[in-house]
Amino acid sequence: MYKGSITALITPFKNGEIDWKAFDHFVEWQIEQGTHGVVPCGTTGESPTLSHDEHKKIIKRCVEIVAKRIPVIAGSGSNSTAEAIELTTEAMEDGADAALVVTPYYNKPTQDGLYAHYKVLNDIGIPVIIYNIPGRSVVDMSNQTVARLALLPNIIGIKDATADLARPLELRHLVGDDFCQLSGEDATATGFLAQGGHGCISVASNVAPALCAQQHEAWQKGDIKTMEQCRDTLAPLHKALFVESSPAPVKYAASQLGLCSDEVRLPLMTATANCRAVIDHALDFAGLRSDKAKAAQG
Repeated sequence: MYKGSITALITPFKNGEIDWKAFDHFVEWQIEQGTHGVVPCGTTGESPTLSHDEHKKIIKRCVEIVAKRIPVIAGSGSNSTAEAIELTTEAMEDGADAALVVTPYYNKPTQDGLYAHYKVLNDIGIPVIIYNIPGRSVVDMSNQTVARLALLPNIIGIKDATADLARPLELRHLVGDDFCQLSGEDATATGFLAQGGHGCISVASNVAPALCAQQHEAWQKGDIKTMEQCRDTLAPLHKALFVESSPAPVKYAASQLGLCSDEVRLPLMTATANCRAVIDHALDFAGLRSDKAKAAQG
Protein backbone atom coordinates (compact mmCIF):
# COMPACT_ATOMS: atom_id res chain seq x y z
CA MET A 1 0.00 0.00 0.00
CA TYR A 2 1.42 3.35 -1.07
CA LYS A 3 0.56 6.20 1.30
CA GLY A 4 1.41 9.80 1.99
CA SER A 5 2.99 12.45 -0.20
CA ILE A 6 4.36 11.08 -3.47
CA THR A 7 6.07 13.58 -5.76
CA ALA A 8 5.28 13.67 -9.47
CA LEU A 9 8.83 14.64 -10.38
CA ILE A 10 9.65 17.47 -12.74
CA THR A 11 12.30 16.74 -15.38
CA PRO A 12 14.99 19.45 -15.26
CA PHE A 13 16.16 20.68 -18.67
CA LYS A 14 19.16 22.71 -19.73
CA ASN A 15 19.55 23.94 -23.31
CA GLY A 16 16.98 21.43 -24.52
CA GLU A 17 18.57 18.41 -22.86
CA ILE A 18 17.95 16.67 -19.55
CA ASP A 19 19.98 18.30 -16.78
CA TRP A 20 21.20 15.13 -15.11
CA LYS A 21 23.14 16.91 -12.38
CA ALA A 22 20.02 18.82 -11.35
CA PHE A 23 17.90 15.67 -11.59
CA ASP A 24 20.22 13.68 -9.35
CA HIS A 25 20.31 16.44 -6.74
CA PHE A 26 16.56 16.95 -6.95
CA VAL A 27 15.71 13.30 -6.29
CA GLU A 28 18.14 13.16 -3.38
CA TRP A 29 16.67 16.38 -1.95
CA GLN A 30 13.18 14.92 -2.16
CA ILE A 31 14.25 11.95 -0.03
CA GLU A 32 16.05 14.19 2.46
CA GLN A 33 12.90 16.31 2.81
CA GLY A 34 10.79 13.31 3.75
CA THR A 35 8.86 12.57 0.56
CA HIS A 36 7.18 9.17 0.77
CA GLY A 37 7.61 8.19 -2.89
CA VAL A 38 8.44 9.55 -6.35
CA VAL A 39 6.94 9.28 -9.82
CA PRO A 40 9.38 9.85 -12.70
CA CYS A 41 8.01 10.39 -16.21
CA GLY A 42 4.51 11.45 -15.27
CA THR A 43 2.62 14.44 -16.67
CA THR A 44 4.63 16.78 -14.44
CA GLY A 45 7.80 15.22 -15.83
CA GLU A 46 6.72 16.29 -19.35
CA SER A 47 6.47 12.69 -20.49
CA PRO A 48 4.70 13.63 -23.77
CA THR A 49 7.87 15.39 -24.95
CA LEU A 50 10.40 12.82 -23.77
CA SER A 51 11.95 10.49 -26.31
CA HIS A 52 11.67 6.77 -25.62
CA ASP A 53 15.37 6.69 -24.78
CA GLU A 54 15.06 9.63 -22.37
CA HIS A 55 12.04 8.05 -20.73
CA LYS A 56 13.90 4.83 -20.02
CA LYS A 57 17.04 6.62 -18.82
CA ILE A 58 15.09 8.81 -16.37
CA ILE A 59 13.35 5.85 -14.75
CA LYS A 60 16.56 3.85 -14.54
CA ARG A 61 18.49 6.80 -13.08
CA CYS A 62 15.73 7.49 -10.56
CA VAL A 63 15.71 3.87 -9.40
CA GLU A 64 19.49 3.94 -8.98
CA ILE A 65 19.48 7.16 -6.94
CA VAL A 66 16.59 6.13 -4.71
CA ALA A 67 18.15 2.72 -4.06
CA LYS A 68 14.99 1.32 -2.45
CA ARG A 69 14.80 4.04 0.23
CA ILE A 70 11.31 5.05 -0.94
CA PRO A 71 9.04 3.66 -3.68
CA VAL A 72 9.59 4.57 -7.32
CA ILE A 73 6.34 4.51 -9.29
CA ALA A 74 7.26 4.85 -12.96
CA GLY A 75 5.02 6.65 -15.40
CA SER A 76 4.60 4.21 -18.28
CA GLY A 77 1.28 4.90 -19.96
CA SER A 78 0.42 5.51 -23.59
CA ASN A 79 -2.64 5.66 -25.82
CA SER A 80 -1.10 2.72 -27.68
CA THR A 81 -1.50 -0.48 -25.69
CA ALA A 82 1.58 -1.96 -27.38
CA GLU A 83 3.69 1.04 -26.35
CA ALA A 84 2.30 0.95 -22.81
CA ILE A 85 3.30 -2.71 -22.60
CA GLU A 86 6.81 -1.85 -23.78
CA LEU A 87 7.27 1.07 -21.38
CA THR A 88 5.79 -0.82 -18.43
CA THR A 89 7.93 -3.89 -19.11
CA GLU A 90 11.04 -1.70 -19.27
CA ALA A 91 10.08 0.01 -16.01
CA MET A 92 9.79 -3.37 -14.33
CA GLU A 93 13.15 -4.50 -15.74
CA ASP A 94 14.78 -1.25 -14.56
CA GLY A 95 13.65 -1.94 -11.00
CA ALA A 96 10.66 0.34 -10.52
CA ASP A 97 8.40 -0.69 -7.65
CA ALA A 98 5.18 0.00 -9.55
CA ALA A 99 3.88 1.56 -12.76
CA LEU A 100 1.52 4.53 -13.09
CA VAL A 101 -0.47 4.04 -16.28
CA VAL A 102 -2.70 6.79 -17.63
CA THR A 103 -6.01 6.01 -19.31
CA PRO A 104 -5.45 6.03 -23.10
CA TYR A 105 -5.86 9.61 -24.30
CA TYR A 106 -7.31 10.78 -27.63
CA ASN A 107 -8.54 7.29 -28.65
CA LYS A 108 -11.59 7.58 -26.31
CA PRO A 109 -11.95 3.83 -25.60
CA THR A 110 -15.13 2.42 -24.09
CA GLN A 111 -15.18 1.08 -20.54
CA ASP A 112 -14.64 -2.41 -21.98
CA GLY A 113 -11.70 -1.08 -23.97
CA LEU A 114 -10.20 0.43 -20.82
CA TYR A 115 -10.63 -2.87 -19.01
CA ALA A 116 -8.92 -4.77 -21.83
CA HIS A 117 -6.03 -2.28 -21.91
CA TYR A 118 -5.27 -2.69 -18.21
CA LYS A 119 -5.93 -6.44 -18.25
CA VAL A 120 -3.00 -6.84 -20.64
CA LEU A 121 -0.79 -4.65 -18.45
CA ASN A 122 -1.77 -6.67 -15.38
CA ASP A 123 -0.24 -9.71 -17.00
CA ILE A 124 3.24 -8.11 -17.15
CA GLY A 125 3.75 -8.71 -13.43
CA ILE A 126 4.58 -5.28 -12.02
CA PRO A 127 2.03 -3.59 -9.70
CA VAL A 128 -0.04 -1.15 -11.76
CA ILE A 129 -1.76 2.03 -10.58
CA ILE A 130 -4.50 3.33 -12.86
CA TYR A 131 -4.22 7.05 -13.61
CA ASN A 132 -7.64 8.56 -14.27
CA ILE A 133 -7.38 12.17 -15.45
CA PRO A 134 -10.31 13.04 -17.74
CA GLY A 135 -9.21 16.67 -18.01
CA ARG A 136 -6.17 15.61 -20.05
CA SER A 137 -7.13 12.23 -21.51
CA VAL A 138 -10.83 13.02 -22.24
CA VAL A 139 -11.95 9.49 -21.29
CA ASP A 140 -13.17 8.89 -17.72
CA MET A 141 -12.88 5.44 -16.15
CA SER A 142 -15.95 4.66 -14.06
CA ASN A 143 -15.69 3.32 -10.53
CA GLN A 144 -17.44 0.18 -11.75
CA THR A 145 -14.64 -0.45 -14.26
CA VAL A 146 -12.03 0.24 -11.57
CA ALA A 147 -13.77 -2.32 -9.35
CA ARG A 148 -13.59 -4.92 -12.15
CA LEU A 149 -9.90 -4.24 -12.59
CA ALA A 150 -9.28 -4.36 -8.82
CA LEU A 151 -10.06 -8.08 -8.95
CA LEU A 152 -6.87 -8.61 -11.00
CA PRO A 153 -3.78 -9.36 -8.88
CA ASN A 154 -1.50 -6.61 -10.20
CA ILE A 155 -3.98 -3.74 -10.48
CA ILE A 156 -3.34 -2.36 -7.02
CA GLY A 157 -4.65 1.19 -7.00
CA ILE A 158 -5.73 4.38 -8.71
CA LYS A 159 -4.54 7.95 -9.00
CA ASP A 160 -7.78 9.92 -9.15
CA ALA A 161 -7.38 13.36 -10.71
CA THR A 162 -11.09 14.01 -11.20
CA ALA A 163 -11.36 16.23 -8.05
CA ASP A 164 -14.72 14.51 -7.42
CA LEU A 165 -14.64 13.81 -3.70
CA ALA A 166 -17.63 11.48 -3.86
CA ARG A 167 -15.64 8.98 -5.91
CA PRO A 168 -13.09 7.67 -3.36
CA LEU A 169 -15.82 6.87 -0.85
CA GLU A 170 -17.93 5.12 -3.47
CA LEU A 171 -14.93 3.17 -4.71
CA ARG A 172 -14.02 2.18 -1.17
CA HIS A 173 -17.49 0.69 -0.78
CA LEU A 174 -16.98 -1.25 -4.02
CA VAL A 175 -13.45 -2.59 -3.47
CA GLY A 176 -12.59 -2.19 0.22
CA ASP A 177 -9.75 -0.36 1.91
CA ASP A 178 -6.92 -2.54 0.58
CA PHE A 179 -7.12 -0.98 -2.88
CA CYS A 180 -4.74 2.00 -2.93
CA GLN A 181 -6.46 5.32 -3.63
CA LEU A 182 -4.19 8.28 -4.36
CA SER A 183 -5.39 11.78 -5.11
CA GLY A 184 -4.05 13.45 -8.22
CA GLU A 185 -5.20 16.91 -7.18
CA ASP A 186 -3.31 18.80 -4.48
CA ALA A 187 -6.01 21.30 -3.61
CA THR A 188 -8.48 18.60 -2.54
CA ALA A 189 -5.99 16.08 -1.17
CA THR A 190 -7.03 16.43 2.46
CA GLY A 191 -10.69 16.04 1.52
CA PHE A 192 -9.72 12.97 -0.49
CA LEU A 193 -8.06 11.47 2.59
CA ALA A 194 -11.19 12.12 4.64
CA GLN A 195 -13.24 10.31 2.00
CA GLY A 196 -11.17 7.12 2.20
CA GLY A 197 -8.01 7.98 0.26
CA HIS A 198 -4.49 6.94 1.23
CA GLY A 199 -2.25 9.64 -0.21
CA CYS A 200 -1.54 12.06 -3.04
CA ILE A 201 0.67 12.06 -6.11
CA SER A 202 1.58 15.71 -5.82
CA VAL A 203 2.81 18.59 -7.96
CA ALA A 204 3.29 20.93 -5.01
CA SER A 205 5.64 18.51 -3.26
CA ASN A 206 8.22 19.29 -5.96
CA VAL A 207 8.84 22.56 -4.13
CA ALA A 208 7.27 21.92 -0.69
CA PRO A 209 8.16 18.27 0.00
CA ALA A 210 8.58 18.63 3.76
CA LEU A 211 5.27 20.46 4.24
CA CYS A 212 3.39 18.01 2.03
CA ALA A 213 4.90 15.03 3.85
CA GLN A 214 4.10 16.59 7.23
CA GLN A 215 0.49 17.10 6.18
CA HIS A 216 0.04 13.42 5.38
CA GLU A 217 1.93 12.19 8.42
CA ALA A 218 -0.24 14.36 10.65
CA TRP A 219 -3.36 12.85 9.08
CA GLN A 220 -2.07 9.33 9.62
CA LYS A 221 -1.39 10.12 13.30
CA GLY A 222 -4.79 11.72 13.81
CA ASP A 223 -3.19 15.11 14.40
CA ILE A 224 -5.89 17.12 12.66
CA LYS A 225 -4.64 20.50 13.91
CA THR A 226 -1.21 20.07 12.30
CA MET A 227 -2.78 18.68 9.14
CA GLU A 228 -5.01 21.74 8.89
CA GLN A 229 -2.06 24.09 9.45
CA CYS A 230 -0.15 22.44 6.60
CA ARG A 231 -3.24 22.46 4.39
CA ASP A 232 -3.85 26.15 4.91
CA THR A 233 -0.19 27.07 4.41
CA LEU A 234 -0.08 25.15 1.14
CA ALA A 235 -3.44 26.31 -0.23
CA PRO A 236 -2.19 29.37 -2.19
CA LEU A 237 0.62 27.28 -3.68
CA HIS A 238 -1.79 24.60 -4.91
CA LYS A 239 -3.75 27.25 -6.79
CA ALA A 240 -0.68 29.11 -8.06
CA LEU A 241 0.89 26.02 -9.62
CA PHE A 242 -2.06 25.69 -11.99
CA VAL A 243 -2.52 29.31 -13.02
CA GLU A 244 -1.00 28.19 -16.33
CA SER A 245 -0.44 24.76 -17.83
CA SER A 246 1.59 22.51 -15.56
CA PRO A 247 4.50 22.00 -15.19
CA ALA A 248 5.58 25.49 -16.32
CA PRO A 249 4.51 27.11 -13.01
CA VAL A 250 6.12 24.49 -10.77
CA LYS A 251 9.32 24.67 -12.79
CA TYR A 252 9.44 28.40 -12.22
CA ALA A 253 8.85 27.78 -8.52
CA ALA A 254 11.68 25.24 -8.50
CA SER A 255 13.97 27.75 -10.18
CA GLN A 256 13.21 30.21 -7.38
CA LEU A 257 14.44 27.63 -4.89
CA GLY A 258 17.63 27.05 -6.88
CA LEU A 259 16.66 23.49 -7.81
CA CYS A 260 16.75 23.74 -11.61
CA SER A 261 16.00 26.12 -14.46
CA ASP A 262 12.43 26.96 -15.42
CA GLU A 263 12.97 25.55 -18.92
CA VAL A 264 10.13 23.53 -20.46
CA ARG A 265 9.74 21.93 -23.85
CA LEU A 266 7.42 23.17 -26.57
CA PRO A 267 4.51 23.36 -26.96
CA LEU A 268 4.63 24.48 -23.31
CA MET A 269 6.01 27.93 -22.56
CA THR A 270 7.74 29.22 -19.44
CA ALA A 271 5.54 30.94 -16.88
CA THR A 272 4.43 34.47 -17.76
CA ALA A 273 5.17 37.49 -15.59
CA ASN A 274 1.65 37.43 -14.12
CA CYS A 275 1.96 33.75 -13.27
CA ARG A 276 5.39 34.27 -11.70
CA ALA A 277 4.02 36.99 -9.45
CA VAL A 278 1.29 34.67 -8.17
CA ILE A 279 3.82 31.91 -7.54
CA ASP A 280 6.22 34.27 -5.73
CA HIS A 281 3.44 35.28 -3.37
CA ALA A 282 2.47 31.65 -2.71
CA LEU A 283 6.08 30.62 -2.08
CA ASP A 284 6.53 33.49 0.36
CA PHE A 285 3.23 32.71 2.10
CA ALA A 286 4.46 29.14 2.65
CA GLY A 287 7.86 30.40 3.85
CA LEU A 288 9.72 28.58 1.10
CA ARG A 289 11.81 31.35 -0.50
CA SER A 290 14.98 32.66 1.06
CA ASP A 291 15.44 36.37 1.81
CA LYS A 292 18.06 36.45 -0.92
CA ALA A 293 15.58 35.19 -3.52
CA LYS A 294 12.99 37.73 -2.37
CA ALA A 295 15.51 40.58 -2.61
CA ALA A 296 16.45 39.52 -6.15
CA GLN A 297 12.82 40.09 -7.15
CA GLY A 298 13.12 43.69 -6.03
